[in-house]
Amino acid sequence: MGPSMSLPASLEMLKATSRTFFLPIMQLEGRLQSAVAGAYLGFRAIDEIEDHPRLAADEKARLLDGVDDAMQVSPERREERLRVLFEPARAALPPVTRKLADWVRMVPAEVAPRVADAIGSMALRMAAWAQADWQVEDEGGLDRYTYGVAGAVGVLLADLWAWHDGLQTDRRLAVGFGRGLQSVNILRNREEDRERGVDFFPAGWGPEHMTAYCRHQLALADAYVEQLPPGSIRRFCEIPLRLAHATLEALAEGRGKLSRREVLAVVANVCPADGP
Repeated sequence: MGPSMSLPASLEMLKATSRTFFLPIMQLEGRLQSAVAGAYLGFRAIDEIEDHPRLAADEKARLLDGVDDAMQVSPERREERLRVLFEPARAALPPVTRKLADWVRMVPAEVAPRVADAIGSMALRMAAWAQADWQVEDEGGLDRYTYGVAGAVGVLLADLWAWHDGLQTDRRLAVGFGRGLQSVNILRNREEDRERGVDFFPAGWGPEHMTAYCRHQLALADAYVEQLPPGSIRRFCEIPLRLAHATLEALAEGRGKLSRREVLAVVANVCPADGP
């Protein structure tokens, strides 16, 4: 089945929703770009539910449980299942969420079931965290959360590299890659999260504890990228990883998010104009 939206249209949505992953995804080509872009937009669709500032936790859990159910049915039934699921909250949901069926449909058919399963499984874990009011008690809880929303994405990407390029990578390090990026986001966005009543820091942790956690996970992410051969997949991984390192250093210096100029400098360093 062909995609319901052209890839350029999906990339426009990517550009509107993520400055971190739009540029890395642009490094990929053809069917791999379609697969990764569709997966990313699917994850972003459910992330918008989890982070929604106005939806109640029980409504978030209902929607996320429903997404998991929809990912388990045929593509032909999925669109109607999601339409019915989203209708009561339609006015509150952003376009990237309402178009979830489109994002899965743009993934090449032979790998679409793997992507749909990853989106559904993440939605199910998010629903459980919503029902638990996102209470992270200790480092083990933080590990479970960061695996559920990011480490598992690292594993999916590893599967996509194997599918498209026959590239085998260390799944443990792939988890660290996802966790490293997510933990830096948690540290960077703590005040915003707390304003909406959520705090992903384990009980008793301050910024210094989360910074140490970030550095440990980023070391695993560094090892993951080091094992990748030169080329588009390595550039895809290296861009967000370098941005995460730069963000962590900026936070240590008491600064906020990276400026657009800093982001572009990182990208230019990974992807020189005269490079492959």
